Amino acid sequence: MTGYMYILECFDMTYYVGSTKNLEKRVEEHQNGEGANYTKRRLPLKLLYYEEYDRIDIAFQREKQVQGWSRLKKEALINGNYEDLPKLAECKNISQLAYRSWVITLSCIPAIYFVHSWLSEFGFKSQNCLCLRCSFFFGIA
Repeated sequence: MTGYMYILECFDMTYYVGSTKNLEKRVEEHQNGEGANYTKRRLPLKLLYYEEYDRIDIAFQREKQVQGWSRLKKEALINGNYEDLPKLAECKNISQLAYRSWVITLSCIPAIYFVHSWLSEFGFKSQNCLCLRCSFFFGIA
């Protein structure tokens, strides 16, 4: 069964991303205030973009993916600037970058500890290691 992922522009210039089996019917429902609560309060609406899929579950997955995108990335998709999408996918949120870095560091600690414990049996001193992860873990940096 065919499915669609679509992007509407609301009256307040915000974007609404949805998915449906019948695009024309769903857009009409949104325009009549029968759609999502988000669009009911932001009439009238304009269909800016849609993608067609063979199955509705794939359209739904695409909806969830695009919903997580920034406004700029959605606009690149709408305008067909596909070459800009990878660049716009980069995380610009400092707190998210710091969190991701911390999680990666924590996931490496057991391996680092094991390697350094094993190497210390052969006279290797952890303070001799200059890699950033080891420096962080052993409090050198």
